[in-house]
Amino acid sequence: MERVAAIGGFFFRAKDPKALAAWYDAHLGVNPVPAGPDDAPWMQAEGPAVFAPFAVDTDYFGSMEQQWMLNFRVRDLAAMITQLEAAGIEIGRRDEMEGVGSFARIHDPEGNPIELWQPVDDG
Repeated sequence: MERVAAIGGFFFRAKDPKALAAWYDAHLGVNPVPAGPDDAPWMQAEGPAVFAPFAVDTDYFGSMEQQWMLNFRVRDLAAMITQLEAAGIEIGRRDEMEGVGSFARIHDPEGNPIELWQPVDDG
């Protein structure tokens, strides 16, 4: 069976797409969509990714109106939290999952939930 290789993009509606793209670039290092041949797209590091539908009544994302949540892998969750707090970004839920890693929750300026994940170093 032929399989997809990776996620090639994540597309969603925003009230102010340019401002939101700039926020993701400034705070999480996600380059905006290239505007021309000299602009670089965001490049992901190869590693684990989870594709997980949740029950329709889950409260894991926060608001019941929220249909999705981004999860970004990070190398150093503590350093990322320090950086985000210095920028005035509130860190919400923090979790540890044995054998999986550490998690922290933030929201972008439009209220979309973002989970930051530092996987367990299986080196």
